[in-house]
This record gives sequence, C-alpha cells and structure tokens, in this order.
Amino acid sequence: MSGKNVTEVRLADAGGIAEAARILESGRLVAVPTETVYGLAARADSAEAVAKIYAAKGRPDFNPLIVHVRDAAQAEHYAELSDTARALAKAHWPGPLTLVLPRRSDAGLAAAVTAGLPTVALRAPAHPVMQALLAAVDFPLAAPSANRSGFISPTCAAHVLASLDGRIDMVLDGGPCRAGVESTIVAVRADGSVEELRPGPLAVGVRGAGGNIEAPGQLVSHYAPGKPVRLLAAAAEADEFLIGFGAVAGDCTLSASGDVNEAAARLYACLHEAARAPQPRIAVAPVPDDGVGRAINDRLRRAAA
Repeated sequence: MSGKNVTEVRLADAGGIAEAARILESGRLVAVPTETVYGLAARADSAEAVAKIYAAKGRPDFNPLIVHVRDAAQAEHYAELSDTARALAKAHWPGPLTLVLPRRSDAGLAAAVTAGLPTVALRAPAHPVMQALLAAVDFPLAAPSANRSGFISPTCAAHVLASLDGRIDMVLDGGPCRAGVESTIVAVRADGSVEELRPGPLAVGVRGAGGNIEAPGQLVSHYAPGKPVRLLAAAAEADEFLIGFGAVAGDCTLSASGDVNEAAARLYACLHEAARAPQPRIAVAPVPDDGVGRAINDRLRRAAA
C-alpha cells in the first residue's frame, strides 16, 4: 500500500479501468471482477508486485497463481501450447477454464507465479471488465481470488473489502460475479491427456488423482468461513446457521428451485453471510454432485476440512 490505509473503490467504467491500469503498471494491487470470482491482480512479470499479492493474502508461497491473458496468442508468450491445448483454448476461451501448461524458458514471469514448478496456469477470462483491463496493459496479470488466504472467495466488491480493506490499493467494482465458483483447472500432459486438477463451471478432462499441488485451490483446507461446517444437513441444529438448497429452506438459500447454476453463483455470498451470523456453527443442505454441483461440493468439503 502506498501510505493509504483505506482501499479505494471505483466503478468499473472507462475512468476506473484506466486508473486500475495505472496502479497495476506501477506494481501495485487491484481487485478485479471476473466471471468466476473477484481476482487480486498484479503484473505477473514483476517479482515485487507478485510478492505483494502473497503478502496481502497471507498466502503460502508453494501455491501457484493463475496468469490472466487476453487470448491464446498472448498465452503462447508464456507457455508451450500443444495441439490439445490450442483446441481447448479455441473451444473455451474466453471463459472459466484454466490450462496448466509447460512454461516457456523465456516466459519472463516472476518465479513466485509458478511456485518453482515447470508449468504455468493460464486463463483468458470472459468478463468485459477484466478483458478491458488486459487490453489496457502490455503485461499479463497474476490474479488469485481477492480474499485473505483460506477465507471465503469474493463474488462482489463488499466481499473483497471484508478481508482486504486497507491491504490493497483499489477494488474495481463490476457488480456481482455470474459463475460464482472459481475456474475449472486442467493440466495438458505431454502425452496429450487432459487431467482435471480443480472442478469448476466447465466439465473438461479426466478427474485427477489429487497428488501434488500444481494449481490453486488444491489445498485440503480452503474457502474457510472460520466456523465448523457440517455438510449434507437436512435441518439445522439449535446453534447452526443453515445454508439451504431446494426443498431444504435455510437462513440463506443457495437455490430454492434446486438449480445448481444459481447455487454456484450464490455459494460464497451464503458462506459470507453464515460467517457473519451469530450462530457458532454452519450446516449446509445436500447439493447434487453433477454439473457445477461437483465444484460446489469440492469447495464445501474444503470449507469443512
């Protein structure tokens, strides 16, 4: 932070985006909306700027960051794209898909971005604000979720301020995020196979075995609301805040109609509400494990760990 102790919030209009670009160019931090969650952006080619992300988040430095690019052409500067990777990018970019690919030796990215790994995680986001920001700068943006490490991910500007106010320079307010859970992450292996490292809004590739940490969101305990979380709850106990779904009505409901897409968009908002509630514990109704429901249940298991 540059002598300030309050984070500026700017509407994501042309003026706000131009100011965000200037802040990023100078090596400082801006929280930016994407279609999944708000990201905490810094220039990915600056070790000092990337160090500020880790410091603001209190994030373990063995956890790599996603690098956001305009398109596949820009991605080619930082990674080796196989035919499989190009086909995935063509089919799903811009969008909520992150590709873990072999990093180019001349990528010029800060070492902390890849956490010492020979791979790099790349995504071309679909959100118009993030796209406008990437078009306004001539460097890629490292941008993990804009929250303190291990806390609940943010899907609106107020969620960002809940854990990062005074720790970052600016929040670019583009309203609530549409998808609500972080991108699907897949690794494209040398043999052409595609392995899912983190479930998300898109179903792509074979589910991974979950060994080494190669991508964000693979830590066992993550997305934590700071209270015990009980899953598969049909009803709340006396001291629990209930997050409902479908026929299970809660203090906060993911989707009364049982729509998993609506549930994904509301997941972190309900977890934030539960974290602020007076009840010391949280219960969550069952959510079907299909489509984006797999991503919801993945985040809930880590929140409960």
